[in-house]
Amino acid sequence: MKKRILGVSVFISLLAASAYATDLANSSFYITGYPIVDTGQRISYSNNAAMPLPDKANSFYGQDANYRSNPPSYTDNNNGTITDNVTGLMWQQQMGEKLTYDQALQKISSLKLAGYGDWRVPTIKELYSLIQFSGSVKGQKALTPFIDTHFFSQPIGNTQAGEREIDAQTWSSTEYVGKTMKNDQTIFGVNFVDGRIKGYPKYNPRTKSANKMYFRFVRGNEAYGKNNFVDNNDGTITDLATGLIWQQDDSKQGLNWQEALQYSENLTLAGHSDWRLPNAKELQSILDYSRSPETSHSAAIAPIFSTTAITNEAGDKDYPYYWSSTTHLDGPVPASGAVYVAFGKALGVMRGNTMDVHGAGSQRSDPKTGKPMSRGPQGDYIRVDNYVRSVRAGNIELATEASHQYQAEQVYQYSNSSSAIVDTTNTSMSTSSDIKTHKMTHNKNSSPHNKFIKRFDKNGDGKVSASEFQASTKRFNHFDKNKDGYITANEAPTGPPKNTK
Repeated sequence: MKKRILGVSVFISLLAASAYATDLANSSFYITGYPIVDTGQRISYSNNAAMPLPDKANSFYGQDANYRSNPPSYTDNNNGTITDNVTGLMWQQQMGEKLTYDQALQKISSLKLAGYGDWRVPTIKELYSLIQFSGSVKGQKALTPFIDTHFFSQPIGNTQAGEREIDAQTWSSTEYVGKTMKNDQTIFGVNFVDGRIKGYPKYNPRTKSANKMYFRFVRGNEAYGKNNFVDNNDGTITDLATGLIWQQDDSKQGLNWQEALQYSENLTLAGHSDWRLPNAKELQSILDYSRSPETSHSAAIAPIFSTTAITNEAGDKDYPYYWSSTTHLDGPVPASGAVYVAFGKALGVMRGNTMDVHGAGSQRSDPKTGKPMSRGPQGDYIRVDNYVRSVRAGNIELATEASHQYQAEQVYQYSNSSSAIVDTTNTSMSTSSDIKTHKMTHNKNSSPHNKFIKRFDKNGDGKVSASEFQASTKRFNHFDKNKDGYITANEAPTGPPKNTK
């Protein structure tokens, strides 16, 4: 049994976010409003490893895997487009070559994909709706993409041309209102290879030539990403667009990830005790990309919220990073980091200078515990103790059955995490022939093969892809006998594989 948490605000949000209308011309439906698609994170984690689904007595309770809402759902329209059945947005399936921003605008002006002429470059909130935190990365090495590659083609960086595997960022239409790297005009993008939002320079600072990124065009639901905040005059803010109710204030101090989970779970505010730490996509939904410390002298959030001011590593007035409940799988100990969103400057140190390297509104990750430091090519500042803004309500279900995912994780996950699950000699993680409409196959046979499929098959298509398997290429290829990119029932093992060295 799953417990559904619903209230009056949720009913209002469902009316706003799930207004269906039949279009008889093309037999499709449309959704308006701002429904937030679930992150897809089904495995629970401690500070450094997968763990059984925690209960309320466990100090790791309240993380992303404990709560579920609006599961991802897509339809392949078989015409080069994919419809998101949760958001109502229709997406370009393939992205083609990298383009400058001006080239993308020129291309879109004449694009008639699938007979539609109203394509646009997505906002950062529209683009982020596609991210899935079932993905993983290891530094600059691509592992499992942070997007559903059953439906969407996702390139990786061309290492033969000197790029890193993670150099496959997708630009949005959202330009940073401030400047990064002291004086760079910057555009926000999502990296679906490493699972982050960052601001990327529009022009090469040395050559002054226009930089190129990937673009995935979108159409439909122009209300998506537009908040509708209401002050409840009780220390809470309701977003009528998403149905979420937010803590108006914040934690007033930095906490590590485990402490952040407990802060929200133990919070009683406005007569409610069902507060939780927001997942990555919920937290990103309240960013206001028209604001920044540099331009509005505020955090990147609507002034209806209260935000604690801090003194940053450069000694300047700034605003905090905020924890999400979502683990970000990266590095030699993949489960050791969690997603945060920068509501102030996304700071780094380069050539001895501390500066805003990615922009207020970025989404990065910090170690769940440890000591502050800086690391990475932009010298990202690692704070560890980040702030909290709790959330409640929404179309939420409590997860009660995740043990099958955890048990599979114990056997397979990171058995050889140095191996990527993509062919890095190519520039795409999937091709058009790999992208198919999901069809659920029902088989009453309860053989061990089918138990394996049920354990890993997240999208219900009756087979297991590399991204669902979440282990090494070597292990996946061992089972994928016909090398079609899937483990089917007749290829699945009859029991847990033996660990090999």
